[in-house]
Amino acid sequence: MLKKTTYYSDFEAKKMICEMGRRMYLKNFVAANDGNITVKTGPNTIWATPTGVSKGFMTPDMLVKMDLNGKVLAGNRKPSSEIKMHLRVYAENPDVQAVTHAHPPVATSFAIAGIDLDQAVSPEAVVILGKVPVAPYATPGTQEVPDSIAPYCKDYNAVLLANHGALTWGKDIVEAYYRLESLEHYALMLMYSGKIIEQANELNCSQVSDLIEIRKKMGIHSGGTPSCKPVRTDVRSREETQIPSEAGKADLVNQIVAKVTEQVLQKLQLKG
Repeated sequence: MLKKTTYYSDFEAKKMICEMGRRMYLKNFVAANDGNITVKTGPNTIWATPTGVSKGFMTPDMLVKMDLNGKVLAGNRKPSSEIKMHLRVYAENPDVQAVTHAHPPVATSFAIAGIDLDQAVSPEAVVILGKVPVAPYATPGTQEVPDSIAPYCKDYNAVLLANHGALTWGKDIVEAYYRLESLEHYALMLMYSGKIIEQANELNCSQVSDLIEIRKKMGIHSGGTPSCKPVRTDVRSREETQIPSEAGKADLVNQIVAKVTEQVLQKLQLKG
């Protein structure tokens, strides 16, 4: 049987966009007029944030209704020039019902550095996001942007935009926004463990495999698999691998000296 898709009503979609925009602004994921949000309300219709408006101060009457070809159907404002990016996600992945774009500082720093978020350091990050790749740089507002993200829309849950920001999507606007929060939290953990503490105990591949199974049971079949440590099969006992203390080292030296001395004395007695 085909799964029936449930869409937000126009009222619900506009209310939720304004609420998520406010949260993005309060979380410092956007500054000034940055970022944009879209939500599907039918097989070929979306509501979108307008251009030139802070996401922290939007009201429902400011939003724009469009079809998936980019034609404005309702609203007295213009959509963001980055709407092409959203439309491409919907075209590539029909299961997506909402898209968020923002510039969360830590995740965007990884995007600027060209570093994928690809370390299995947290069970939540593996389940909710998996691997987050960096899409090639594209000039904002141009066709280059949707073309750069197209390869990632089906198999991943989020993507970093090189030197630009982050893009997340989901089965509804709450999931899309939660993935944005999780993305920034994941990036923050990697920054602390990799650049400040400079130590991270990554999950091994068996542990990651278990988490991927949990993700599948939750109905999430995208996200990719982050890198992981191979499972060791040659682990020796603690006694075999234990590093001796300073006292133990001295005792070992004394034993060696005594043994050598004994052997020398034996040789001298034989010669005598």
